[in-house]
Amino acid sequence: MALSRWKQLTRMTLFENRWWKYWKDEFELPSGKKGEYHFVHTNGASMIVPVTPEGKFILVNQYRYLNAKESLEFPCGGVKEGSNHDDTATGELAEETGYAARNWTIAGEFNPYNGVTDEIVRVYIAKELISVSAKHDETEEFEKNLLTAEEIEARIVSGVIWDGMTIAAWGIAKNFL
Repeated sequence: MALSRWKQLTRMTLFENRWWKYWKDEFELPSGKKGEYHFVHTNGASMIVPVTPEGKFILVNQYRYLNAKESLEFPCGGVKEGSNHDDTATGELAEETGYAARNWTIAGEFNPYNGVTDEIVRVYIAKELISVSAKHDETEEFEKNLLTAEEIEARIVSGVIWDGMTIAAWGIAKNFL
């Protein structure tokens, strides 16, 4: 049996920047009751699980302002207006790690916080890496880390890797490795 759907009545942008829009929808429940739903709309994101020829994985350590601490993560970036997941993955891999990949596999997709955002994160596995030159955004500083699968698992369990998107991507990608 299918669950009842809500009917969208209106949509209003309350705020926007280059990464996302804050939307307010007015909706109607199947019962006829009306309400408001506030959420963040994005064009999605691409997260890359880069694999070296030795079978290690490249993660980047970066400072995360909201938690005021460093975070060990797979390279990732938001899909900008006019772009797509594939181009974003290529650009983010180069920008955050200094590599391009000759071999790409889409491992899957997930929504990082489905009650708050409509964002879909596509997870890529990147292999046959080659060194490239790329500039990164002035708000970002990266420190590359090479880890084995066992080291990633241990860092997730210990809380060293605390980024939810990285943890979700690892859960999807490790089934393809």
